[in-house]
Amino acid sequence: MMLIIFSLLLLLSFYLLARICDEYFVNSLDRVSEKLKLSSDVAGATLMAVGSSAPELFVAIIALLKPGDHAAIGMGAIVGSAIFNILVIIGVTAVVRKAVLSWQPVVRDTMFYSISIIMLVFAFRDGVIVLEEALLFVGMYVVYVIAVFNWRRILPYKDLDIIEEVREHLEDQKKKKRSFWNIRTLLLPFDWLLSKIFPPAKYYYAVFFVSIITIAGLSWVLVDSAVIIAGILKIPEVIVALTIIAVGTSVPDLISSVIVAKQGRGGMAISNAIGSNIFDILFGLGVPWTIMLALGQPSIVVGTTTLISSVILLFATVLVIFFLLLSKRWKIGKHSGYFLIALYLVYLLWSILQAYS
Repeated sequence: MMLIIFSLLLLLSFYLLARICDEYFVNSLDRVSEKLKLSSDVAGATLMAVGSSAPELFVAIIALLKPGDHAAIGMGAIVGSAIFNILVIIGVTAVVRKAVLSWQPVVRDTMFYSISIIMLVFAFRDGVIVLEEALLFVGMYVVYVIAVFNWRRILPYKDLDIIEEVREHLEDQKKKKRSFWNIRTLLLPFDWLLSKIFPPAKYYYAVFFVSIITIAGLSWVLVDSAVIIAGILKIPEVIVALTIIAVGTSVPDLISSVIVAKQGRGGMAISNAIGSNIFDILFGLGVPWTIMLALGQPSIVVGTTTLISSVILLFATVLVIFFLLLSKRWKIGKHSGYFLIALYLVYLLWSILQAYS
């Protein structure tokens, strides 16, 4: 009975996180980026990355703050989400519609993504994170944002997606998502509750802060539920994080990517999947680690065989994606998409076997 209750609570948390990020948080960030007159590249690498990766970021923070040794949940959620983004989101996007990418930003993001994974392997080598390592992660993300600012000067390129149509696409995306969620009539009371909690959209700074508070609260519920479910099923918490939490927090991105691909903007979806992973690893892990270590904690213990194996697998997926795009001349189609999805299913099977071995 307890398993059913906390599983339902976990699913409800996923739903509410998706609704808040989609309907409120991302929209407020979009208004803030307009106010600050940020370019699409910079907004995507900073504010939009925060919007799409907020659940993983807060799960990582809450997992560290929660009494007891639950750090592996936050790290597992981010690593597992990164694997899901690379294999499933890119795979499904390619299946829905063939995508063509500009090679210059792909090279940039693949380079920084590879560096971030190498840093992760290096940080995990002794099973302990210290303040210097945490600051290095945050510092590398700052370097990435600076690179995004200046990349068009280094390697000039044009977006293959039509810029003028992006706003129309976003409006259409919101309508389709709203239809998708509203078929779940049982959840309409929660939608109504959210509409009462959040201020009108014109007060976008207030919407931003309310979003932060509610995402943090739901992330706490998510972590609590995951800990209890892992205890009931007698499986390591990191396995729950690498699979269930990682998939649940990434579903909104998957839905967005499918809609983007149907609009003929598969390149946008693929670039976002890689860019979000850079944010997840460098900022999503670096900031929580820095906060805890700056508050006086001498170090953070991270070493689990499953987590390190998943990070190594994550690096392998980057190489697969890069050489796949290179061999296809920066195009990716249906057959490649099925191949990537199959790889993720193999990874899931491996994770489950790890849990019960």
